[in-house]
Amino acid sequence: MKNLWLWRFLPLAFLLLQALAVESKAPTDVAHESYQHSNQSPGGTEDSGARPGSQHVDTALKILRNSKIPIVTSEKPSGILGNTLHYSREAFRVLFLNGPPSDNAERQKIHPNVAKAVDELKIAAQKDQNPDAMFLLAELNFYGNYTHPRDFKQAFQWYQSLALATGNSTAQYMVGFMYATGIGGGVERDQAKALLYHTFAAEGGNTRSEMTLAYRNHAGIGMPRNCDHATYYYKKVADKAIQYFRSGPPGGNSMIRESYRWADEEGGVYGEGASVSSSGPNAMRDAAHSSTEASLEDVLEYLDLMSRKGELKATFSLGKMHYEGSRGLPRNLRKAMKYFKQITKRYWNKDGSVNPNHPLGIEKLASKAAGHIGLMYLRGEGVEQNFATALTWFRRGVTNGDSLCQHQMGLMYLHGYGVQQDAFRAASYFKSASEQDFPAAETRLGALFLDQGDVPTATRYFELAARWGWMEAFYYLAELSNNGIGRERHCGMAASYYKMVAERAEVIHSSFDEANTAYENGDKERALVAAMMAAEQGYEHAQSNVAFLLDEQRSLMSFDRILPGAKKPRPSLLRNAALALIYWTRSAKQTNIDSLVKMGDYYLGGIGIAADAEKASSCYHSAAEVHYSAQAYWNLGWMHENGIAVEQDFHMAKRYYDLALETSTEAYLPVKLSLLKLRLRSYWNRITNGKINSIQDEEESKPRRTLKEWIAAFIENDEEEEAYRAQMYKRAEEEDDLLSGGSDRRHIDDRHEDGYYDDLELDIDESVLEGLIIVALAATLLVLVYMRQQRNRQRQDGNAGANPAAPGNGNDDRGFFPRPGDPEFAQWVAGGVGH
Repeated sequence: MKNLWLWRFLPLAFLLLQALAVESKAPTDVAHESYQHSNQSPGGTEDSGARPGSQHVDTALKILRNSKIPIVTSEKPSGILGNTLHYSREAFRVLFLNGPPSDNAERQKIHPNVAKAVDELKIAAQKDQNPDAMFLLAELNFYGNYTHPRDFKQAFQWYQSLALATGNSTAQYMVGFMYATGIGGGVERDQAKALLYHTFAAEGGNTRSEMTLAYRNHAGIGMPRNCDHATYYYKKVADKAIQYFRSGPPGGNSMIRESYRWADEEGGVYGEGASVSSSGPNAMRDAAHSSTEASLEDVLEYLDLMSRKGELKATFSLGKMHYEGSRGLPRNLRKAMKYFKQITKRYWNKDGSVNPNHPLGIEKLASKAAGHIGLMYLRGEGVEQNFATALTWFRRGVTNGDSLCQHQMGLMYLHGYGVQQDAFRAASYFKSASEQDFPAAETRLGALFLDQGDVPTATRYFELAARWGWMEAFYYLAELSNNGIGRERHCGMAASYYKMVAERAEVIHSSFDEANTAYENGDKERALVAAMMAAEQGYEHAQSNVAFLLDEQRSLMSFDRILPGAKKPRPSLLRNAALALIYWTRSAKQTNIDSLVKMGDYYLGGIGIAADAEKASSCYHSAAEVHYSAQAYWNLGWMHENGIAVEQDFHMAKRYYDLALETSTEAYLPVKLSLLKLRLRSYWNRITNGKINSIQDEEESKPRRTLKEWIAAFIENDEEEEAYRAQMYKRAEEEDDLLSGGSDRRHIDDRHEDGYYDDLELDIDESVLEGLIIVALAATLLVLVYMRQQRNRQRQDGNAGANPAAPGNGNDDRGFFPRPGDPEFAQWVAGGVGH
């Protein structure tokens, strides 16, 4: 009896231990927004210690620091125990708590120590009008940090009070942001007031407001489009970006880019193969829309294996990946140096002489590794800065014509880093590197020509570097266009170039890092807030991310009706279809084709706006015209098939379905099924003398092939397609080769121009035959299921024969098919299968 009680108690004890383990592992060092109390208050230059109420602010900050409460609580489980407990809770909720979902989200409970700190801040803010207290209260209510409940109305009041009392530019920016978005119902949307507050904040030097005003003038949001104003504000941010870039070590600060589309991690807005981002030419890009971390781990594991086997290219790739870092792989300069030196010591001896027994073909690779080692010594990355050592490594690489070493040698002579300054010698090195299309050298050489007054030559070099996305090259081109140097002033071109430069400087004004971290941790509300800030600044990736988070139309297949409690109710902050449509629209205007198709879906279904099938058709037509979106072609085919916003026309529907298949081979099955249904409807319309335009037979310029000829052609085309795909993958790998010295990757975007789909055209009308093949396959599957059931029944009869039952209960062998007189004979004759 005691043992039975013990076994019943063990599962409960196990769950309690899991809960304790997870709570003990709660993060305490998450630093999304850390409140720093400086001697200068947000409202002015007066020392905060002399301000009334400063002692209450100090007390509140001391409480928050000593409480050891995580600033942000992660909602994503981690570790075995955390995941086990998380899914146990979810299963329990689905099985036993599946009542009607509540619209009221569970209110976050405030920690007692945080409540004390808030009381101290309120005394300082309300009684003494302390600006630091106002700012901290606004931040606590807006972000919901330190377990404080998020309250946008309270946050707006505190931000507005601070802005009116002190003219603080950050508070003015936040008030403008809340007026522009109406986030969380904190205040009613008012674009005029948003513009007013952003203007005041921008005049106060707030970079985020400058970006917001630049984008609003550029896109005409809440005001008429004004190119001059857009150029003015974009230039202010671009100047700050270039200043930040040039303030770093030799070669400039690293401009880390954190922006990416969250939907692309799931195969795109419409899923793998159905979205433009994961179909057609984009299907061959790297990071094949699966788990980025998983694919990165696989790459590192494979490269490490090949490196251990002596493959030096893999060793260099590992060094370059650890040196540059990426999303999911922080920089590790010590590992990078180790891998680079593994290569160089195979080619050079310690005294710098060439090893006579070096492996064949290692010269170029060793020179690239030497260039990176020299770069680390030049910039002081992972090692103490040493110009002499850097020069030694660069000279070794220059002997084999490495472009990176040539550029860095030119940089050292241009600025006199450890050598006597010599602009002519620097230009010769830049020239050599530019001949190998090295973008940084092309930019430096263009700047030298610009200093000499040779504007056409300088412009040519800047344009060459701009092909690689080099930020400084864009800045020079923007300056030339804006000031009309060497050409007539072109405001639109200047604004576009300045916009590119400004958006590259994410580190100085964007909230992508915070948004990405929150999204990966499962905190979608915090991710939405941070992404909306970047979206208001004009970042297309952020706009599509906001719309993706707000989108509730992810799939037509849902189990909500079967299990009403299986899905958590979405927080009210994430239920705003009208706002989602706004950001789909802004993203679409910046050439996001999937967002454009989504716009059409919202107009067609009346989501967040009154239904308008004609606008939906316009969106689909616009997306289809670029010949990228198979989904748009399919939607147009469906609209023509059913007469939605257009005249019902089966023939036009077939043409659009065919175009969908030509655009993306991933659409094969849905298109073929749609065509099969369409042909049946067209046939019925024809035999019943319907008024709808039926599918017309296409004129054939070549004689029909026999079935044998068609099968041979099909196999031949399949082999050609596989060969072509292999060739394209090889080309993509070469262009994305980690051994290249370029800063950007090139993608394959011209498969349509190469006639990829032209080779797949057959000389017969194969759609009918392929439809019949699909039907035949389905029938074959049913027959196989029936045969398997009969075989199982025979096996059971055989077992019964081996173990005889009581007399009168045995089953006779009925053979493969039921015999006449059998109760199932009538069903079999009528075509019953699997009964």
